[in-house]
Order: sequence, then structure tokens, then C-alpha cells
Amino acid sequence: GFSDKIYIIYEFVNPIHTNAYNLKRLLCKYYNIKGEILMENNEKVLAIVANQNITEADLDHMLKNMNPQMSQNFQGEDGRKALLSELVNQKLFYLEAVENNIEQNPMFQQEFEMLKENFITQFAIQSLINSAGVTHEEIEEYYNENKATFIAPPKVSASHILVTSEEEATSIKSRIDSGESFEALATECSTCPSKERGGDLGSFGKGQMVPEFEDAAFVMEPGAISAPVKTQFGYHIIKLNSKEDEKSLSFEEVRSNLLRTMMAERQHSMYQEHINNLKDKYSVEINPK
Repeated sequence: GFSDKIYIIYEFVNPIHTNAYNLKRLLCKYYNIKGEILMENNEKVLAIVANQNITEADLDHMLKNMNPQMSQNFQGEDGRKALLSELVNQKLFYLEAVENNIEQNPMFQQEFEMLKENFITQFAIQSLINSAGVTHEEIEEYYNENKATFIAPPKVSASHILVTSEEEATSIKSRIDSGESFEALATECSTCPSKERGGDLGSFGKGQMVPEFEDAAFVMEPGAISAPVKTQFGYHIIKLNSKEDEKSLSFEEVRSNLLRTMMAERQHSMYQEHINNLKDKYSVEINPK
């Protein structure tokens, strides 16, 4: 629709929202720099506007960098055709702007210099961060030296039936004791949305449930069904499905998360160290308010 087109135009042209890829292409065209961000020979050409190509990569990149909710409007063949039409429109605006010597416009030059400075800054920061690395040996060494911190806390898996009165809870517990199915009674009687799953609440650790419920669940044994437990929500009949004690996590279980944590710490350290070096290299004066 019209609002979708306005959104695309805004995202594509507004200098504040221009993504790094489009800025790279803009800089390359402006300075006639050749590189990987220019069109490759094997890119499929979808349209030609005054001898300028619009490629499959252009379309894919615009779709990829669009707001996820908005991109849903451009899925499928018809959606891609509509998006291609908008890319053609953008190319037409570009050609007209070049023909009118927009690059000589003082406002354009000011905006362009701001974009250029921002891109150079972000590219430099990203280059520094990308140079950070953490080896397998470093991760393993950290794990071995800090094994005591890699502990999975105890957790349980439980189901419940929630009702408003103690009398009703007591009646339901009697029916369970007489052989009726807990899951069937949860579906029939519980006021909790979990009734659709037979009362199943899944797994949880300490601190995730209200204290009265948690205290009851964690002292139960698998298969046990509690007497009515009162909480701020009403009266619960709890069935403990399984129980896991505290356990040490293996290196393989924590490796991925540990890699991310160590990498983030390494990148932050490199960034801060580099900033300190730059402050020694270049004078910095901050004027008081």
C-alpha cells in the first residue's frame, strides 16, 4: 500500500537511517572506489534504468535490512515485484539528483560529510573489534580454573490444578486419590491456562514461582501429589513430574556461552585500551557547560 511505499522511501533515503551497506555503496560511487560491495559479474540483473543495473543482491539486501514486520508485506513473487518497483523508483530519483548536480549542493555536502565521518568511525571500531579473538585453549583454561562457578541449580518439573476455594481443592484431591486422572481433572477444573496442557507448568528453578508453591514443589518426590497449597492466586494441587539436583556443567555444555562472554570481555578490553591510547595521541578538551 501507499504507507508501505512511504516507509521504504524513508528507510532508503533518510540519512540518519541509511544502513552501512547503502552508505558503502554511496561512498564507492562518490569516490569511484572498486571493491566487493560493487556489483559482481555473477549478480542477476532484474532491471536496468538508464544503463544502471538493479540486481538480485540489491533486492535481497533491501529486504534483509527492512523492519521484520514490514518485510512480511514483501514476501513471495508479488511482494518482490513490488519491492523491485520501489528500487526502480529510487534509481530514478538518484539519476535525477545526479543530473541536477546535487553533489554541489551545500546541504548535501554537509549531510554527506556527516555520513562519511560516521561510517569511517563505525568501520574503524568494527575493524578493531573484529580483530579480537579467543582460542579454544583459553576457553578451556578459564573453565578449568573456574569450574566451581559452572553449576546448574536444582530444578523441578510440575503440573498443578488451580481453584479458588479450599473446599473445591480438597474435593478434587479426593477424586485424584480415588483414581481419577490428574490431567483430566486439571483440564476440567483448573482456572489456570495450563489446563490446556493437563496442568503442565514445565520446568522451573528456585525463585521463579511464588514462595508457597516453590517450597511445596521442591520438597516433593517425583510422582507425588500435594495437599492443597494456598497462594495469592488461590489453591493449588501440585503434581511433581521430575526433579533434578544441582549439578556441575561440562565444558561442552558451557563452551558456546563462555566463548560469547570471553569474546565480549576481550572486545571491550581492546576497545577501552585503544581509546586510552588515542587519548594519549590526540588532545581532548571538554568545555564546561
